[in-house]
Amino acid sequence: MPTDFTLPELGENIQAGDVLRVLVKQGDTLAKEQPVLELETDKATIEVPSSVAGQVKDIKVKAGDKVKVGQAILTVDEGEASNKAEPAAEPQQARESQPPEPEPRRQAQPPREPQPARESQPPRESQPPREPQPPRESQPAREPQPPRESQPAREPQPPRESQPPRETQATKTVAAKSENVPEAGGEEQREPTKRETAGDKSGAKVVDISRGARPPAEQPPATPETPTAPAAPSVRRMARELGVDINQVAGSGDAGRISVEDVKNHAKRLVAGAARSGGVASEALPDFSRWGAVERQPMRAVRRRTAEHLAAAWAAIPHVTQFDVADTTALEELRKKYAKQTEAAGGNLTVTAVAVKVVASALRVFPQFNTSIDLENDEIIVKKYVNIGVAVDTDRGLLVPVIRNADQKNIIQIAVELVQLSEKARSRKIALEEMQGGTFSISNLGGIGGTYFTPIVNAPEVAILGISRASTQPKFDGNQFVPRVMLPLSLSYDHRAIDGADGIRFLRWVVQAIEEPFVLALQG
Repeated sequence: MPTDFTLPELGENIQAGDVLRVLVKQGDTLAKEQPVLELETDKATIEVPSSVAGQVKDIKVKAGDKVKVGQAILTVDEGEASNKAEPAAEPQQARESQPPEPEPRRQAQPPREPQPARESQPPRESQPPREPQPPRESQPAREPQPPRESQPAREPQPPRESQPPRETQATKTVAAKSENVPEAGGEEQREPTKRETAGDKSGAKVVDISRGARPPAEQPPATPETPTAPAAPSVRRMARELGVDINQVAGSGDAGRISVEDVKNHAKRLVAGAARSGGVASEALPDFSRWGAVERQPMRAVRRRTAEHLAAAWAAIPHVTQFDVADTTALEELRKKYAKQTEAAGGNLTVTAVAVKVVASALRVFPQFNTSIDLENDEIIVKKYVNIGVAVDTDRGLLVPVIRNADQKNIIQIAVELVQLSEKARSRKIALEEMQGGTFSISNLGGIGGTYFTPIVNAPEVAILGISRASTQPKFDGNQFVPRVMLPLSLSYDHRAIDGADGIRFLRWVVQAIEEPFVLALQG
């Protein structure tokens, strides 16, 4: 019996994903819990297991498709798996019982071949009743129906079309507001619009009602470059109430006539576009192909989610970024000294691993940096745990795995866990749970280069530390200039939760802890 396998629930707040690979093909025998799909969600790659068993009859998706929870992925014939065992048990009976059925069919099929029914069906094609049927093709009853098209009581009413007093009065009271003039006419203009709409196909006066029924004094807003949009007064009123420019709406009716649904759909598109851009309406893009060849590439799930998240964070959070430098000359000597010990444990003693431990200790000293803002309830949520997210550069985009309870781990433990999480992120094996629950983020671009940058706060967190490439610089020690390894640091924070004085105190504490590791044991 054919059964559709649909995309199951993938996790909290995950409604869709992009198909990376389909792991089965048509005709395969599928078992329960067998992976059928490799799916990329917002920030994780998931293998989707099957909840049904049988033979794959049809595959409804392909690599690159975007699928939603509940969407059919493939069709499985659950009876095929059980039917395969039955012929093995009684093969002879099955073969003996099957021939009688096709034999009579084969004997009964020859009579169909000589049947001249199909070849000698010209009577049906040339049947005079169907081709020359005058009643259907030339039914004059529907087109020239005088009762409907030319209802003498409504359409030819000279009072309605030639009632300049009402329109003139509306023009005087509205004072050249052309869109409000139809409202002055009230229901009297709305009724003919419906009747005339029924006659759009026959060239009725729809254009006259929506565009040209206004006196010349009412038409200054409409210019030859921007003609008035073809829409009924009620549609225009709805557009004004929704804040939609009626001239920007694409009409789906005859001759581009705009309906109420067209206005609603246009408003939905504007709202959706503003949400993707962080609440800021984006301008329409020009036609880039005018200046050369272009190629459109679909935005992958990670990039799409990153764009939406960071745009919303940048639009909602008042960012402040402060800069400082840390002298890591002594730290570099310690790193070289204990590098082999860390490697033996399975880690890599990097500046990032040290920074995770330093920041985790700093969050205990400055708990306001380990919070989130709840504007709906006018509260600040203070977290009693310390989970540090570390940005990892992958071929799919930026992923942020989280080191949990970083304040309770030593630097070697953090270094080992950081290597494991980074490898998972780059090999697409990291789970969504391993990238959730962060309270503070670190982004280290020192391996690539640069001096300073302004990292964007990873909402709902309130701060992020950026690390750039260290360089050897001359530093005056009181007597002479000596070479020192200086590490640029950038701290961005949410000014709604953190004041500038607290921001620089936090950053200076981090700098001192990097320069003098004893501070970690003393205050951290």
